[in-house]
Amino acid sequence: MSDNDGKKTLGLGGSRPSNVKQSFSHGRTKNVVVETKRKRVMVPKPGAAKPTGGSGPIGGDPSKRPAGISDVELERRMKALALAKAREAEEQAKREAEEKARAAEREARRAEIEAKEAEDRAREERAKAKAEEEERKRAEAAKAKQKAAAAAAAAPAAAEEPRAAATAARPSSASRKAEREPREKANKSKPGRGDDGRRSGKLTLNDAMAGREGGRQRSMAAMKRKQDRARAKAMGGSVEREKVFREVALPEAITVSELANRMTERVADVVKALMTNGIMATQNQTIDADTAELIIEEFGHTVVRVSDADVEDVITKVEDDPKDLKSRPPIITIMGHVDHGKTSLLDAIRNAKVVAGEAGGITQHIGAYQVKTDSGSVLSFLDTPGHAAFTSMRSRGAQVTDIVVLVVAADDAVMPQTVEAINHAKAAKVPMIVAINKIDKPEANADKVRTDLLQHEVIVEKLSGDVQDVEVSATTGQGLDDLLEAIALQAEILELKANPDRAAEGAVIEAQLDVGRGPVATVLVQHGTLRQGDIFVVGEQHGKVRALINDKGERVKEAGPSVPVEVLGLNGTPEAGDVLNVVETDAQAREIAEYREKLAKEKRAAAGAATTLEQLMANAKADENVSELPIVVKADVQGSAEAIVQAMEKIGNEEVRVRVLHSGVGAITETDIGLAEASGAPVLGFNVRANASARNTANQKGIEIRYYSVIYDLVDDVKKAASGLLSAEIRENFIGYASIKEVFKVSNVGKVAGCIVTEGVARRSAGVRLLRDNVVIHEGTLKTLKRFKDEVAEVQSGQECGMAFENYDDIRPDDVIEIFEREEVEREL
Repeated sequence: MSDNDGKKTLGLGGSRPSNVKQSFSHGRTKNVVVETKRKRVMVPKPGAAKPTGGSGPIGGDPSKRPAGISDVELERRMKALALAKAREAEEQAKREAEEKARAAEREARRAEIEAKEAEDRAREERAKAKAEEEERKRAEAAKAKQKAAAAAAAAPAAAEEPRAAATAARPSSASRKAEREPREKANKSKPGRGDDGRRSGKLTLNDAMAGREGGRQRSMAAMKRKQDRARAKAMGGSVEREKVFREVALPEAITVSELANRMTERVADVVKALMTNGIMATQNQTIDADTAELIIEEFGHTVVRVSDADVEDVITKVEDDPKDLKSRPPIITIMGHVDHGKTSLLDAIRNAKVVAGEAGGITQHIGAYQVKTDSGSVLSFLDTPGHAAFTSMRSRGAQVTDIVVLVVAADDAVMPQTVEAINHAKAAKVPMIVAINKIDKPEANADKVRTDLLQHEVIVEKLSGDVQDVEVSATTGQGLDDLLEAIALQAEILELKANPDRAAEGAVIEAQLDVGRGPVATVLVQHGTLRQGDIFVVGEQHGKVRALINDKGERVKEAGPSVPVEVLGLNGTPEAGDVLNVVETDAQAREIAEYREKLAKEKRAAAGAATTLEQLMANAKADENVSELPIVVKADVQGSAEAIVQAMEKIGNEEVRVRVLHSGVGAITETDIGLAEASGAPVLGFNVRANASARNTANQKGIEIRYYSVIYDLVDDVKKAASGLLSAEIRENFIGYASIKEVFKVSNVGKVAGCIVTEGVARRSAGVRLLRDNVVIHEGTLKTLKRFKDEVAEVQSGQECGMAFENYDDIRPDDVIEIFEREEVEREL
């Protein structure tokens, strides 16, 4: 900064020091030096131009200008200030104009609303005046008619007096109007009470803004009722509405409100009627059918008793017209003992290889197949398992079949499941064909099979009976044509027919929960045709046919009688053996399924509730000594799960038993692991696996999951586990006898028997019994066994020794000591 610019240099030289006395508490003071700085004054340069804008007093007078602001800066500020003032004035003018326009609009709207209101009032008044005029004219006409009838016999002068009296009695229109005005005002003051608001039609914007929307609008029906009442009143008398008497459907139990609804009576009236009959019930309480019947009859209605089971009436047994019946393929069930070659025989007929796909070569599901023979005839085959556990599966196969083919191995003859299959066939009353399989084996003896069958009242044709028998070999194909011919002949004799043009009905052969497809049921159609899109009910489940898949894995649109198909579209897994019925609507199917489910639940509850307290106590006491092995079973199909549960029930005795906590179809889930953890049970999976979350949970909780594909292995493992719960059997082995010759008293020991070992060996660790005259006097252990003066572990036969009993001294010469050892032997079921 130069020296000649007219400004002073900055510094502290211009400050003025002064003393200030500060006061503190307790009378203390302090002097402080305070410097007051002078304000610096900006002096403009001598050659600076004056501002051009003709500005205000600040711009013109340099003495009033703020310090440190140049002329250019001052001018810029003044311009900004002027612009702001102009903009503010413009905005103010604009606001005023808008306010005026809004006020004008409000005034116009108010005038319009008032005009509308005045018009509405005038219209209403005109309508009222017109209605009153009509009413008056009607009344006058009615009175005139009455008087004319009365005056027909009387003098004209006498007739004039009542008319004059009536005219005098009738108030003038002016007086009536004066009376009506306060009433109208009172009605208008109550919103929604008068006719005006109700008759004004729909709510307009103007009405809403004017606050005339009123209360609840009267319905058209209410208005009509009011007009009817007014008309009846005008006609001179009240017409009482005629009561409608109805037929009331009455179930086994009904709530009071539902009963009132069905009778179309007020709930309060029904509750009052119940009270008069001595029943205190609210509208939500349930009353029995008998009580409800009394109330219905009291109100004059007719009772129609219905049952919950009536929902199943839609499933009617249709008697087919013989004209509609068409021939259908026979259903053949193959039965027999395990490993007798049932599936191999069917494979040979079908030219397929099912056995290779079965675990351990053992059939564990019911397989349903259709076979077309060389002659062109179609046969439906059911292949049942032969294992002892699958009894219920075999019985289901027998129930839906037309012909049973009993397969007996020529080298094994009649076995337990062969006998069971014969009994199933007899119970189902179906014809039987005996197929003697494995005839190609050197040790095959067909005649032995035939003679063995005689014991079970199955007499084959070779032995002058009526049961066909065919010698076959599944491996070489020998006799297969003869077997098919025998089946065709039997089917021809039976004359199998069905009506394909009716609602389908079928039996569930097998059911499973597929991961990708959901619940799947193998259904054998028995009557009618099952089509895609049909709504059906099966057991406690219902659904709509989403897809039909035949035995070759192909999708088909429909399945006729005797055709086995897999049905997709169920809402849950049905039980094997349930009957499938097609119904008309989804609501019907759902209602029937819900009713059946409720019935099953009540049956289970009743079975649990039927036991008395004494029985419960007795069961608890009986179960005290019984060990239980809890297990959770999951299988791939319903039939296998059922068979495993039945096999588990047979395992056990009075000391131990197997308890199936839960059995189901589908993969092992986290829920199953949770249930197993709560009871300390293993989870057994038959042809299923655990999902990832279930495996992780099982690893964390230490729950054992075991997988099986052959039912033998599962049953054997559970038997071994149950055997482990059995208490070990204790066996006694006699190892020797000793005879007491003399008894000695020894200090610190007591009585010691001088003995000679007459038989076997005497051991220090063994148990002993003291016999006197062949009667057991004492049983215990030895305190000491000595030979001469030494303590020994054992003494051989013929040697002398000294024995002392633990805590027993009553020993005499000639007593016999029996020496034995105990060993624990593990027991097996």
